[in-house]
Amino acid sequence: MSSDIGLVGLGVMGRNIALNIADHGYRVAVYNRSTAAVDQLVSSAESHQQLTGCHDYAALCDELARPRIVMMMVQAGEVVDKVIDGLLPHLQQGDIIIDGGNSYYKDSQRRYDSLKGRGIRFLGMGVSGGGEGARHGPSLMPGGDPEAWPMVKDIFQSIAARADDGEPCCRWVGNGGAGHYVKMVHNGIEYGDMQLIAEAWQLMYDGLGVDMPQLADTFSAWNAGVLSSYLVEITADILRVPDSNNDWRVNNILDVAGQKGTGRWTAIDSLDLGVPLTLITEAVYARALSSRKEERLQAAKTLGGAHGEYNGDIPDAVAAIHDGLYAAKIISYAQGFMQLRQASEEYGWQLEFGDIALLWRAGCIIRSRFLNDIKAAYDKQPELLNLLLDEFFSQAMRQADRGWRETVKLGIELGIPVPAMSSALGFYDGYRSAVLPANLLQAQRDYFGAHTYKRIDRPDKVFHTRWTEGGNEETFND
Repeated sequence: MSSDIGLVGLGVMGRNIALNIADHGYRVAVYNRSTAAVDQLVSSAESHQQLTGCHDYAALCDELARPRIVMMMVQAGEVVDKVIDGLLPHLQQGDIIIDGGNSYYKDSQRRYDSLKGRGIRFLGMGVSGGGEGARHGPSLMPGGDPEAWPMVKDIFQSIAARADDGEPCCRWVGNGGAGHYVKMVHNGIEYGDMQLIAEAWQLMYDGLGVDMPQLADTFSAWNAGVLSSYLVEITADILRVPDSNNDWRVNNILDVAGQKGTGRWTAIDSLDLGVPLTLITEAVYARALSSRKEERLQAAKTLGGAHGEYNGDIPDAVAAIHDGLYAAKIISYAQGFMQLRQASEEYGWQLEFGDIALLWRAGCIIRSRFLNDIKAAYDKQPELLNLLLDEFFSQAMRQADRGWRETVKLGIELGIPVPAMSSALGFYDGYRSAVLPANLLQAQRDYFGAHTYKRIDRPDKVFHTRWTEGGNEETFND
Protein backbone atom coordinates (compact mmCIF):
# COMPACT_ATOMS: atom_id res chain seq x y z
CA MET A 1 0.00 0.00 0.00
CA SER A 2 1.36 3.45 -0.93
CA SER A 3 2.45 5.92 1.73
CA ASP A 4 0.49 9.12 2.38
CA ILE A 5 3.53 11.35 2.81
CA GLY A 6 7.28 11.19 2.44
CA LEU A 7 9.72 12.79 4.83
CA VAL A 8 13.33 13.73 4.01
CA GLY A 9 15.72 14.40 6.91
CA LEU A 10 15.73 12.39 10.11
CA GLY A 11 17.40 14.70 12.57
CA VAL A 12 15.61 15.34 15.85
CA MET A 13 12.87 17.44 14.24
CA GLY A 14 12.37 15.23 11.18
CA ARG A 15 12.36 11.99 13.12
CA ASN A 16 9.82 13.32 15.61
CA ILE A 17 7.56 14.79 12.92
CA ALA A 18 7.58 11.42 11.13
CA LEU A 19 6.58 9.59 14.32
CA ASN A 20 3.92 12.19 15.10
CA ILE A 21 2.35 11.76 11.65
CA ALA A 22 2.51 7.97 11.95
CA ASP A 23 0.84 8.15 15.39
CA HIS A 24 -2.18 9.74 13.71
CA GLY A 25 -2.75 6.86 11.32
CA TYR A 26 -0.90 8.09 8.25
CA ARG A 27 1.57 5.96 6.33
CA VAL A 28 4.98 7.64 6.19
CA ALA A 29 7.91 6.92 3.87
CA VAL A 30 11.20 8.20 5.27
CA TYR A 31 14.58 9.01 3.71
CA ASN A 32 17.85 10.29 5.12
CA ARG A 33 21.27 10.73 3.58
CA SER A 34 22.54 8.29 6.21
CA THR A 35 20.71 5.03 5.54
CA ALA A 36 21.51 3.87 9.07
CA ALA A 37 19.17 6.57 10.43
CA VAL A 38 16.42 5.30 8.15
CA ASP A 39 16.85 1.67 9.20
CA GLN A 40 17.07 2.55 12.88
CA LEU A 41 13.86 4.59 12.83
CA VAL A 42 11.89 1.93 10.94
CA SER A 43 13.16 -0.90 13.16
CA SER A 44 12.23 0.99 16.34
CA ALA A 45 8.71 1.91 15.19
CA GLU A 46 5.82 0.68 17.28
CA SER A 47 3.22 -1.67 15.84
CA HIS A 48 0.69 1.09 15.10
CA GLN A 49 3.24 3.27 13.26
CA GLN A 50 3.36 2.54 9.52
CA LEU A 51 6.85 3.62 8.45
CA THR A 52 8.58 2.60 5.23
CA GLY A 53 12.31 3.16 4.88
CA CYS A 54 13.76 4.36 1.56
CA HIS A 55 17.44 4.58 0.66
CA ASP A 56 17.21 6.97 -2.32
CA TYR A 57 14.91 9.61 -3.77
CA ALA A 58 13.59 7.32 -6.49
CA ALA A 59 12.45 4.72 -3.97
CA LEU A 60 10.88 7.41 -1.79
CA CYS A 61 8.86 8.91 -4.62
CA ASP A 62 7.82 5.49 -5.97
CA GLU A 63 6.44 4.65 -2.54
CA LEU A 64 4.10 7.65 -2.42
CA ALA A 65 0.43 7.87 -3.39
CA ARG A 66 -0.37 10.55 -5.99
CA PRO A 67 -0.28 13.43 -5.90
CA ARG A 68 2.95 12.85 -4.02
CA ILE A 69 3.56 14.82 -0.83
CA VAL A 70 7.18 15.17 0.28
CA MET A 71 8.16 17.10 3.39
CA MET A 72 11.75 18.21 3.94
CA MET A 73 13.14 18.64 7.45
CA VAL A 74 16.70 19.59 6.54
CA GLN A 75 19.10 22.45 7.24
CA ALA A 76 18.01 25.76 5.75
CA GLY A 77 19.88 27.20 2.79
CA GLU A 78 21.75 25.33 0.09
CA VAL A 79 20.79 21.90 1.44
CA VAL A 80 17.09 22.58 0.73
CA ASP A 81 17.85 23.40 -2.90
CA LYS A 82 19.97 20.25 -3.25
CA VAL A 83 17.18 18.07 -1.89
CA ILE A 84 14.66 19.68 -4.24
CA ASP A 85 17.01 19.06 -7.18
CA GLY A 86 17.30 15.42 -6.10
CA LEU A 87 13.55 14.98 -5.87
CA LEU A 88 12.49 16.72 -9.09
CA PRO A 89 13.44 13.95 -11.57
CA HIS A 90 11.09 11.63 -9.68
CA LEU A 91 8.11 13.98 -9.36
CA GLN A 92 5.27 14.93 -11.70
CA GLN A 93 3.07 17.96 -12.17
CA GLY A 94 0.70 18.42 -9.26
CA ASP A 95 3.04 16.85 -6.68
CA ILE A 96 3.75 18.79 -3.48
CA ILE A 97 7.06 19.69 -1.82
CA ILE A 98 6.98 21.07 1.72
CA ASP A 99 9.91 22.79 3.40
CA GLY A 100 9.49 22.52 7.17
CA GLY A 101 12.91 23.94 8.08
CA ASN A 102 13.83 27.44 9.26
CA SER A 103 14.24 28.81 5.74
CA TYR A 104 14.57 32.49 4.86
CA TYR A 105 11.25 33.68 3.49
CA LYS A 106 12.83 35.11 0.32
CA ASP A 107 14.27 31.66 -0.42
CA SER A 108 10.80 30.19 0.03
CA GLN A 109 9.32 32.78 -2.30
CA ARG A 110 11.98 31.95 -4.90
CA ARG A 111 11.34 28.21 -4.60
CA TYR A 112 7.58 28.76 -4.81
CA ASP A 113 7.94 30.78 -8.01
CA SER A 114 10.44 28.36 -9.58
CA LEU A 115 8.52 25.19 -8.78
CA LYS A 116 5.21 26.68 -9.84
CA GLY A 117 6.68 27.12 -13.31
CA ARG A 118 7.37 23.39 -13.38
CA GLY A 119 3.93 22.40 -12.15
CA ILE A 120 5.13 21.44 -8.65
CA ARG A 121 3.23 22.86 -5.69
CA PHE A 122 5.47 24.25 -2.96
CA LEU A 123 4.68 24.96 0.67
CA GLY A 124 7.02 26.72 3.08
CA MET A 125 5.83 25.82 6.57
CA GLY A 126 7.22 27.27 9.76
CA VAL A 127 7.48 24.67 12.53
CA SER A 128 7.90 25.76 16.15
CA GLY A 129 8.15 23.87 19.40
CA GLY A 130 11.51 22.15 19.20
CA GLY A 131 11.91 18.38 19.31
CA GLU A 132 9.24 17.90 21.97
CA GLY A 133 6.72 19.93 19.99
CA ALA A 134 7.53 18.08 16.78
CA ARG A 135 6.87 14.77 18.51
CA HIS A 136 3.69 15.64 20.39
CA GLY A 137 2.24 18.78 18.79
CA PRO A 138 4.04 21.71 17.16
CA SER A 139 2.77 25.09 16.06
CA LEU A 140 2.64 25.04 12.26
CA MET A 141 2.60 28.06 9.95
CA PRO A 142 1.95 26.92 6.36
CA GLY A 143 2.27 29.21 3.36
CA GLY A 144 3.02 28.89 -0.35
CA ASP A 145 0.72 27.44 -3.01
CA PRO A 146 -2.90 27.78 -1.85
CA GLU A 147 -3.96 24.88 -4.10
CA ALA A 148 -1.67 22.54 -2.14
CA TRP A 149 -3.02 23.41 1.31
CA PRO A 150 -6.36 21.52 1.10
CA MET A 151 -4.45 18.39 0.10
CA VAL A 152 -2.29 18.37 3.23
CA LYS A 153 -4.49 20.25 5.71
CA ASP A 154 -5.87 17.17 7.46
CA ILE A 155 -2.43 15.68 8.05
CA PHE A 156 -0.92 18.78 9.62
CA GLN A 157 -3.91 19.92 11.60
CA SER A 158 -4.11 16.43 13.09
CA ILE A 159 -0.50 16.54 14.36
CA ALA A 160 -0.45 20.18 15.49
CA ALA A 161 -0.63 21.36 19.09
CA ARG A 162 -4.07 22.22 20.37
CA ALA A 163 -4.99 25.27 22.38
CA ASP A 164 -7.19 25.06 25.47
CA ASP A 165 -10.31 25.44 23.30
CA GLY A 166 -9.28 22.45 21.17
CA GLU A 167 -8.38 24.46 18.08
CA PRO A 168 -5.29 23.17 16.22
CA CYS A 169 -2.35 25.59 16.10
CA CYS A 170 -2.12 25.20 12.35
CA ARG A 171 -3.87 27.49 9.87
CA TRP A 172 -3.19 28.72 6.38
CA VAL A 173 -1.04 31.87 6.55
CA GLY A 174 -0.68 33.13 2.98
CA ASN A 175 0.89 32.74 -0.44
CA GLY A 176 4.55 32.46 -1.40
CA GLY A 177 6.96 32.99 1.45
CA ALA A 178 4.31 34.05 4.00
CA GLY A 179 4.58 30.92 6.15
CA HIS A 180 8.29 31.24 6.72
CA TYR A 181 7.94 35.00 7.19
CA VAL A 182 5.49 34.48 10.05
CA LYS A 183 7.86 31.91 11.57
CA MET A 184 10.73 34.40 11.19
CA VAL A 185 8.82 37.06 13.12
CA HIS A 186 7.85 34.44 15.70
CA ASN A 187 11.55 33.78 16.23
CA GLY A 188 12.26 37.49 16.43
CA ILE A 189 9.71 37.84 19.23
CA GLU A 190 11.34 34.80 20.83
CA TYR A 191 14.71 36.61 20.78
CA GLY A 192 13.09 39.61 22.48
CA ASP A 193 11.32 37.53 25.13
CA MET A 194 14.45 35.58 26.01
CA GLN A 195 16.56 38.72 26.34
CA LEU A 196 13.95 40.43 28.53
CA ILE A 197 13.78 37.44 30.87
CA ALA A 198 17.57 37.30 31.06
CA GLU A 199 17.70 41.00 31.95
CA ALA A 200 15.07 40.58 34.68
CA TRP A 201 16.97 37.59 36.09
CA GLN A 202 20.31 39.44 36.19
CA LEU A 203 18.73 42.47 37.84
CA MET A 204 17.39 40.31 40.63
CA TYR A 205 20.37 37.96 40.97
CA ASP A 206 23.32 40.31 40.53
CA GLY A 207 21.59 43.57 41.36
CA LEU A 208 19.29 42.70 44.25
CA GLY A 209 21.18 39.68 45.54
CA VAL A 210 18.18 37.35 45.44
CA ASP A 211 19.37 33.74 45.70
CA MET A 212 18.70 31.17 43.01
CA PRO A 213 16.02 29.10 44.81
CA GLN A 214 14.06 32.29 45.52
CA LEU A 215 14.42 33.31 41.89
CA ALA A 216 13.13 29.95 40.71
CA ASP A 217 10.13 30.39 43.00
CA THR A 218 9.65 33.95 41.73
CA PHE A 219 9.52 32.87 38.10
CA SER A 220 7.15 30.03 39.02
CA ALA A 221 4.86 32.52 40.74
CA TRP A 222 5.06 34.87 37.76
CA ASN A 223 4.10 32.01 35.49
CA ALA A 224 0.81 31.72 37.36
CA GLY A 225 -0.15 35.29 36.49
CA VAL A 226 -0.10 37.70 33.55
CA LEU A 227 3.44 36.61 32.63
CA SER A 228 2.34 33.00 32.11
CA SER A 229 4.37 31.66 29.19
CA TYR A 230 6.54 28.77 28.15
CA LEU A 231 9.77 30.77 28.46
CA VAL A 232 8.99 31.98 31.99
CA GLU A 233 8.03 28.42 32.93
CA ILE A 234 11.28 26.87 31.69
CA THR A 235 13.33 29.65 33.31
CA ALA A 236 12.04 28.51 36.70
CA ASP A 237 13.06 24.93 35.84
CA ILE A 238 16.52 26.01 34.71
CA LEU A 239 17.22 27.97 37.89
CA ARG A 240 16.51 24.92 40.08
CA VAL A 241 19.25 22.72 38.59
CA PRO A 242 22.41 22.51 40.76
CA ASP A 243 25.91 21.78 39.53
CA SER A 244 28.61 19.51 40.94
CA ASN A 245 30.72 22.38 42.33
CA ASN A 246 28.10 23.54 44.88
CA ASP A 247 26.94 26.17 42.45
CA TRP A 248 24.03 26.35 40.06
CA ARG A 249 24.23 24.94 36.53
CA VAL A 250 23.30 28.21 34.87
CA ASN A 251 26.29 29.93 36.51
CA ASN A 252 28.68 27.47 34.87
CA ILE A 253 27.37 27.98 31.33
CA LEU A 254 29.56 30.21 29.15
CA ASP A 255 27.81 33.56 28.67
CA VAL A 256 28.04 33.53 24.87
CA ALA A 257 24.64 33.26 23.16
CA GLY A 258 24.28 31.46 19.87
CA GLN A 259 21.92 32.35 17.05
CA LYS A 260 20.87 30.68 13.82
CA GLY A 261 19.90 33.80 11.91
CA THR A 262 16.14 34.15 12.17
CA GLY A 263 16.28 37.03 14.66
CA ARG A 264 18.85 38.80 12.50
CA TRP A 265 16.66 38.27 9.42
CA THR A 266 13.75 39.82 11.29
CA ALA A 267 15.82 42.87 12.21
CA ILE A 268 17.18 43.28 8.69
CA ASP A 269 13.72 43.06 7.15
CA SER A 270 12.41 45.64 9.63
CA LEU A 271 14.99 48.08 8.29
CA ASP A 272 13.97 47.30 4.72
CA LEU A 273 10.30 47.89 5.60
CA GLY A 274 10.93 50.92 7.82
CA VAL A 275 9.43 49.29 10.93
CA PRO A 276 10.84 50.49 14.30
CA LEU A 277 11.60 47.00 15.60
CA THR A 278 13.79 48.36 18.37
CA LEU A 279 13.39 45.71 21.07
CA ILE A 280 13.92 42.68 18.86
CA THR A 281 16.85 44.31 17.08
CA GLU A 282 18.42 45.17 20.43
CA ALA A 283 18.01 41.54 21.50
CA VAL A 284 19.93 40.46 18.40
CA TYR A 285 22.68 42.97 19.20
CA ALA A 286 22.81 41.70 22.80
CA ARG A 287 23.64 38.23 21.50
CA ALA A 288 26.28 39.71 19.22
CA LEU A 289 27.81 41.58 22.17
CA SER A 290 27.82 38.42 24.27
CA SER A 291 29.92 36.68 21.62
CA ARG A 292 32.79 39.12 22.26
CA LYS A 293 33.75 37.35 25.46
CA GLU A 294 37.51 37.95 25.38
CA GLU A 295 37.01 41.59 24.51
CA ARG A 296 34.50 41.99 27.34
CA LEU A 297 36.95 40.46 29.82
CA GLN A 298 39.58 42.99 28.78
CA ALA A 299 37.07 45.85 28.98
CA ALA A 300 36.00 44.75 32.48
CA LYS A 301 39.62 45.09 33.62
CA THR A 302 40.18 48.40 31.85
CA LEU A 303 36.84 50.09 32.44
CA GLY A 304 35.70 48.36 35.61
CA GLY A 305 32.81 45.95 35.59
CA ALA A 306 31.62 45.87 39.19
CA HIS A 307 27.90 46.37 39.81
CA GLY A 308 26.56 48.95 42.21
CA GLU A 309 24.96 48.01 45.51
CA TYR A 310 21.22 48.08 46.07
CA ASN A 311 20.02 49.35 49.44
CA GLY A 312 16.29 49.62 48.83
CA ASP A 313 13.29 47.39 49.47
CA ILE A 314 13.83 44.12 47.61
CA PRO A 315 10.16 42.98 47.37
CA ASP A 316 9.23 46.37 45.91
CA ALA A 317 12.06 46.11 43.38
CA VAL A 318 11.04 42.58 42.40
CA ALA A 319 7.45 43.78 41.89
CA ALA A 320 8.73 46.61 39.69
CA ILE A 321 10.81 44.19 37.63
CA HIS A 322 7.70 42.04 37.16
CA ASP A 323 5.85 45.03 35.73
CA GLY A 324 8.83 46.04 33.61
CA LEU A 325 9.06 42.57 32.12
CA TYR A 326 5.33 42.49 31.42
CA ALA A 327 5.24 45.89 29.73
CA ALA A 328 8.33 45.21 27.63
CA LYS A 329 6.97 41.78 26.65
CA ILE A 330 3.84 43.48 25.33
CA ILE A 331 6.07 45.79 23.29
CA SER A 332 7.87 42.76 21.85
CA TYR A 333 4.60 41.37 20.50
CA ALA A 334 3.31 44.79 19.44
CA GLN A 335 6.44 45.41 17.37
CA GLY A 336 6.26 41.92 15.88
CA PHE A 337 2.67 42.45 14.74
CA MET A 338 3.63 45.90 13.40
CA GLN A 339 6.13 44.16 11.19
CA LEU A 340 3.61 41.54 10.09
CA ARG A 341 1.16 44.30 9.14
CA GLN A 342 3.75 46.18 7.11
CA ALA A 343 4.94 43.00 5.37
CA SER A 344 1.37 42.00 4.57
CA GLU A 345 0.85 45.30 2.78
CA GLU A 346 4.26 45.30 1.10
CA TYR A 347 4.14 41.72 -0.16
CA GLY A 348 0.38 41.40 -0.77
CA TRP A 349 -0.15 38.52 1.64
CA GLN A 350 -3.38 39.61 3.39
CA LEU A 351 -2.25 38.12 6.69
CA GLU A 352 -4.92 37.46 9.32
CA PHE A 353 -3.31 38.72 12.52
CA GLY A 354 -5.85 37.20 14.89
CA ASP A 355 -5.33 33.80 13.28
CA ILE A 356 -1.57 34.17 13.66
CA ALA A 357 -2.06 34.77 17.38
CA LEU A 358 -4.09 31.53 17.48
CA LEU A 359 -1.22 29.64 15.87
CA TRP A 360 1.08 30.65 18.71
CA ARG A 361 -1.16 29.74 21.67
CA ALA A 362 0.26 26.23 22.05
CA GLY A 363 3.15 24.15 20.80
CA CYS A 364 5.51 27.03 20.06
CA ILE A 365 8.28 28.71 22.04
CA ILE A 366 6.53 32.08 22.49
CA ARG A 367 3.20 30.68 23.67
CA SER A 368 1.84 32.86 26.43
CA ARG A 369 -1.39 33.75 28.17
CA PHE A 370 -2.06 37.04 26.44
CA LEU A 371 -2.11 35.60 22.91
CA ASN A 372 -5.82 35.10 23.56
CA ASP A 373 -5.99 38.82 24.29
CA ILE A 374 -4.19 39.55 21.01
CA LYS A 375 -6.78 37.44 19.17
CA ALA A 376 -9.58 39.29 20.96
CA ALA A 377 -8.04 42.65 20.02
CA TYR A 378 -8.04 41.80 16.31
CA ASP A 379 -11.52 40.30 16.52
CA LYS A 380 -12.78 43.63 17.85
CA GLN A 381 -10.78 45.70 15.36
CA PRO A 382 -9.52 43.73 12.33
CA GLU A 383 -7.79 46.88 11.06
CA LEU A 384 -6.14 47.66 14.42
CA LEU A 385 -2.95 49.59 13.65
CA ASN A 386 -1.08 48.55 16.78
CA LEU A 387 -1.80 46.35 19.80
CA LEU A 388 -0.96 49.29 22.07
CA LEU A 389 -4.10 51.02 20.80
CA ASP A 390 -6.33 48.20 22.04
CA GLU A 391 -8.13 48.87 25.33
CA PHE A 392 -6.79 45.78 27.11
CA PHE A 393 -3.17 46.44 26.21
CA SER A 394 -3.29 50.21 26.70
CA GLN A 395 -4.66 49.67 30.20
CA ALA A 396 -1.96 47.06 30.94
CA MET A 397 0.73 49.51 29.83
CA ARG A 398 -0.62 52.28 32.06
CA GLN A 399 -0.66 49.97 35.07
CA ALA A 400 2.89 48.71 34.46
CA ASP A 401 4.38 52.10 33.54
CA ARG A 402 5.80 53.09 36.92
CA GLY A 403 7.39 49.71 37.64
CA TRP A 404 8.88 49.62 34.14
CA ARG A 405 10.58 52.97 34.62
CA GLU A 406 11.83 51.94 38.06
CA THR A 407 13.29 48.78 36.51
CA VAL A 408 15.21 50.65 33.80
CA LYS A 409 16.36 53.19 36.39
CA LEU A 410 17.57 50.33 38.61
CA GLY A 411 19.62 48.88 35.77
CA ILE A 412 21.22 52.25 35.04
CA GLU A 413 22.04 52.94 38.69
CA LEU A 414 23.54 49.48 39.26
CA GLY A 415 25.42 49.36 35.98
CA ILE A 416 23.53 46.24 34.87
CA PRO A 417 22.68 46.36 31.15
CA VAL A 418 19.00 46.29 30.24
CA PRO A 419 19.19 47.01 26.49
CA ALA A 420 15.95 45.32 25.46
CA MET A 421 13.88 46.66 28.36
CA SER A 422 15.17 50.22 27.93
CA SER A 423 14.86 50.27 24.13
CA ALA A 424 11.28 49.07 24.50
CA LEU A 425 10.60 51.96 26.88
CA GLY A 426 12.17 54.40 24.43
CA PHE A 427 9.91 53.07 21.68
CA TYR A 428 6.85 53.33 23.91
CA ASP A 429 7.54 56.93 24.84
CA GLY A 430 8.25 57.79 21.22
CA TYR A 431 5.14 56.04 19.92
CA ARG A 432 2.86 57.96 22.28
CA SER A 433 4.49 61.33 21.62
CA ALA A 434 2.35 63.69 19.57
CA VAL A 435 5.48 65.71 18.79
CA LEU A 436 9.00 64.33 18.24
CA PRO A 437 12.23 66.26 17.57
CA ALA A 438 12.22 65.12 13.95
CA ASN A 439 11.49 68.73 12.98
CA LEU A 440 15.03 69.63 14.04
CA LEU A 441 16.37 66.64 12.11
CA GLN A 442 14.58 67.87 8.99
CA ALA A 443 16.05 71.33 9.51
CA GLN A 444 19.53 69.84 9.80
CA ARG A 445 19.02 67.76 6.65
CA ASP A 446 17.83 70.83 4.81
CA TYR A 447 20.81 72.87 6.10
CA PHE A 448 23.57 70.51 4.92
CA GLY A 449 21.88 68.82 1.97
CA ALA A 450 18.98 70.99 0.83
CA HIS A 451 16.70 68.00 1.39
CA THR A 452 13.69 70.32 1.94
CA TYR A 453 10.92 69.96 4.54
CA LYS A 454 7.20 70.43 4.99
CA ARG A 455 5.51 72.97 7.23
CA ILE A 456 2.75 72.22 9.71
CA ASP A 457 0.68 75.15 8.42
CA ARG A 458 1.14 74.34 4.70
CA PRO A 459 1.41 70.54 4.29
CA ASP A 460 0.70 70.69 0.55
CA LYS A 461 4.05 72.38 -0.21
CA VAL A 462 7.73 71.64 0.33
CA PHE A 463 10.22 74.24 1.52
CA HIS A 464 13.92 75.01 1.62
CA THR A 465 15.54 77.60 3.86
CA ARG A 466 18.78 79.44 3.03
CA TRP A 467 19.97 79.04 6.61
CA THR A 468 23.12 81.17 6.33
CA GLU A 469 21.58 83.79 4.05
CA GLY A 470 19.11 85.46 6.35
CA GLY A 471 16.79 82.48 6.64
CA ASN A 472 14.97 83.18 3.38
CA GLU A 473 12.46 80.38 2.65
CA GLU A 474 11.76 79.01 -0.82
CA THR A 475 8.58 77.14 -1.75
CA PHE A 476 8.15 74.23 -4.17
CA ASN A 477 5.17 72.17 -5.26
CA ASP A 478 4.90 68.79 -3.56
